[in-house]
Amino acid sequence: MFTLGVLKESAAETRVSLLPEAVVALSKKGVKVLVESGAGLLAFASDEDYRQAGAQLLSRSQLVESADLLLSIQAPTDIDSSKLSGKALIGVYQPLYVRDQVEYWAKQGLTCFSLDMLPRTTRAQSMDVLSSQANIAGYKAVLLSAQSYSRYFPMFMTAAGSIAPAKMLILGAGVAGLQAIATGRRLGAVVEVFDTRPAVKEEVMSLGGKFIEVEGAADPSQAGGYAVEQSDEFKQRQRARIAESAIKSDIIITTAQIPGKKAPLLITEEMIAGMRAGSIIVDLAAATGGNTPYTENDRTVEKNGVRIIGNSNLAASMPTDASKLYGKNILNFLQLIIGSDGALNFNWNDELVSGACITHQGNVIHPRLIA
Repeated sequence: MFTLGVLKESAAETRVSLLPEAVVALSKKGVKVLVESGAGLLAFASDEDYRQAGAQLLSRSQLVESADLLLSIQAPTDIDSSKLSGKALIGVYQPLYVRDQVEYWAKQGLTCFSLDMLPRTTRAQSMDVLSSQANIAGYKAVLLSAQSYSRYFPMFMTAAGSIAPAKMLILGAGVAGLQAIATGRRLGAVVEVFDTRPAVKEEVMSLGGKFIEVEGAADPSQAGGYAVEQSDEFKQRQRARIAESAIKSDIIITTAQIPGKKAPLLITEEMIAGMRAGSIIVDLAAATGGNTPYTENDRTVEKNGVRIIGNSNLAASMPTDASKLYGKNILNFLQLIIGSDGALNFNWNDELVSGACITHQGNVIHPRLIA
């Protein structure tokens, strides 16, 4: 048997790694679950809910001292890392952007798993925290744009006159983009979609979107399902084609990111200057620089009457369902590292275990961090 601890997140994070329902599942497997007092409050899970599920409530310092494995969605940078020595930590830490932090964890002897580094394989889908949270982000991006937009989304024909439907442009047809298409169409918008991967055209069209094609994109098949850097020639054609649609759009939702690099600039100053006043851009790539030159993370900026909303953590605006889905991802991953006797067992021959681990036994071990 081992002891698992659920940490309370920082003030900006409303989600929690495990809801009480997940505690019940772990307790049945013989895992002792500790929860920091107040950890689930912002996701509407009370301390009493956790107690009834079988968890023990502790202070932060007591929990860190007692647990073998800690769960924290965001990096727990307020904890003295020397107290984490010999322990394991699981979360979503974007290690490609915080290499100094990764090096520090390694020196302190922490075994750290960052689930955003999981290989994008069929077997990993049930543990794919990026997808489960991006689904929520795509949904909320459309609702946020509808709330901020000064006009209707659907077409209306009334005695007082006719209202044309909103024109929406979505850049990136990954999980967030596909959910944004579906939500935008439900609200009555006319939706155009751009993605560098021609293979997603069928999915886009099945959801009612129009796919914008630009020939000559780099083959993403060797990038493990992630976006790849494109050639300068392709970027020129891309900008020209996107500009045609952007200037006509009332709503733009951008989702384009490349792991370990600054988000690509897809919406230029000229495009924004040509958009109608009152238009909205929701930039989900804000945390990595944004897809527009004006994007600021966690802020709304207005340029030429166009509002640019930078938010890379929209999943946290739906903390209950976001925590439920995230917790299920965590439970599925834990199945790989819990032995039949209920003890921790890191099977390094499993590509998902080794693929998610970034530090172990004093070293940074993930290939993408040491290449």
